[in-house]
Amino acid sequence: MAERRILVTGASSGIGAAAAAQLAGPGVSVAVHARGNREGAERAAEAVRSKGGTAHVLMADLALAGAPETLVAEAAAAMGGLDVLVSNAGFADRTPVMGLTDEGFAKSLDAITWAVLRLARAAGPVLAQGEAPRFVAVSSFVAHHFRPDSTVFAASAAAKAGAEALVKALAVEWAPKVTVNCVSPGYIRKDAQAHAAVDDKARQAVLSRIPAGRLGLPDEVAAAIGFLASPAASYITGQVLHVNGGLVI
Repeated sequence: MAERRILVTGASSGIGAAAAAQLAGPGVSVAVHARGNREGAERAAEAVRSKGGTAHVLMADLALAGAPETLVAEAAAAMGGLDVLVSNAGFADRTPVMGLTDEGFAKSLDAITWAVLRLARAAGPVLAQGEAPRFVAVSSFVAHHFRPDSTVFAASAAAKAGAEALVKALAVEWAPKVTVNCVSPGYIRKDAQAHAAVDDKARQAVLSRIPAGRLGLPDEVAAAIGFLASPAASYITGQVLHVNGGLVI
């Protein structure tokens, strides 16, 4: 049996792929999830294997009712249980509040907030049987950063804020067995979508607001995820860890 059994959602690129690689190693089994990018998921799985780990590629659209539950069941069956779940899947929506349709808003909630809830409901009993079990959700600075000189991602912000609230509630409900935490990245360079949260025209304005003076890297977020997912983080729960270069939020 693997020493550590880990499910990472949204792991075909960016932060998710970096997290899968960060968590990989000899004696570690990682279920790499993607919604539709199988090619990216296979690359992430190869990165896990290159570090001596075992990888499983699982495909599912977490916005669909029933999909998160099925994904958890498949991951647990493939690995013989589950010790860590990293809920990373999501997307950014720039639509202003007054332009949001019910359907558009629901899409963000389904893919982010509801996915966290459904994954947690399914994974809770399985994680409770694991070794040093951890649930880590990936939020975003957009849930905290509202300025007239910045793009406001209204639907994404609401969905991520809801996910953070669920994390804090779960931390209380699952204590003391399972720790539940959240990582909130700032502006991160993400593969081909290097400037997903900012266009070129606004780049310098964004950088001027980041004390570190640059965009973050997926590996830097993955390092925070890796710590919170580790046995060493046993006395940290219900927290939101900001990885944003000092961005004022």
